[in-house]
Amino acid sequence: MRSKSTVTAAALALALLLGACATGKPPGGQPAVAVGGSEFAKAAEESAKFGTDAAPGVFPRTIKHAMGSTTLQKRPERVIVLDGGELDNVAALGIQPVGVAFAEGSPVMPGYLAAKAGSPANVGTINTLKLEAIKGLRPDLILGSRLRAEQLYPKLAEIAPTVFSLRPGFTWKENFRLNAAALDRTADADAQLADYTRRAKEIGARAEQRLGKRPTISMVRFMPGRIRLYAAKSFIGTILIDAGLPRPATQQVEDLAVEVSMEQIGKADADRVFTGSYGDPAKTQQADVLGGQVWKQLPAVKADHVRPVPDETWFLGLGVIAATQVLTDLDTLLSP
Repeated sequence: MRSKSTVTAAALALALLLGACATGKPPGGQPAVAVGGSEFAKAAEESAKFGTDAAPGVFPRTIKHAMGSTTLQKRPERVIVLDGGELDNVAALGIQPVGVAFAEGSPVMPGYLAAKAGSPANVGTINTLKLEAIKGLRPDLILGSRLRAEQLYPKLAEIAPTVFSLRPGFTWKENFRLNAAALDRTADADAQLADYTRRAKEIGARAEQRLGKRPTISMVRFMPGRIRLYAAKSFIGTILIDAGLPRPATQQVEDLAVEVSMEQIGKADADRVFTGSYGDPAKTQQADVLGGQVWKQLPAVKADHVRPVPDETWFLGLGVIAATQVLTDLDTLLSP
């Protein structure tokens, strides 16, 4: 029997509160990246309230989430995921989804998940979902986020029980626990997060032992039409915080990222600089920036302390498997 999803008054109030994040159009004419302030900051606090009070193995269970509450009659077996974070989450919990929506800039199975996620059917991209394809797969659970697919939630909930986080990104740990609650794998998720936390602390300490100090880390990402310096409230930002690795002043902000122009790329300087590129690098300003004089004059560039990193894990992974891989990369990159 299909479970019934209901949108609570609290969720509606939250939708109004966080509406700027969902639409990508913050008030006041700020650029889309400027999603900071109380609404953005509340995402982690609100996300921590989601989940279930059902005991392990007990069904039916009701899951509180970003769109209200959803009751699951049985443990899900045919899961569809609507973003990279959910894909990483279910793979980490030993589940191969039957369907997946990929990012526009990387519309294929991430290499780091290929051995764990199986061969799910493509149900579109995270911004262009194919509802008929989703329905045809006969899912018994759909996992996504309000930020990505709020307007489609009612239609998705008609197809199958649907559980939404608030947003992907810096709330990835809370999202992992939410997905695990729906899948009756909470203990597994908690164990993996504890292991990740232990490793992060070890790697930060090891970097300090090797280098004599904990180096400042700058995260630069080239995207079509924009250059971002990723800040504290981003996926990679949380990992660096957990590892105790400091950031340059330009990136010590409670936001997703700081957007800069080619002329402002000097703000990217730090002891170590890591660069990523979303989609086709030729469609970004990466070549112009890296070949420019401002970039070449950065102390980190002159010291050969700049390295490219894989976008699919450092920026698009948004889950514990990706986070663990980032830690492994950091352990290798932070050497004398």
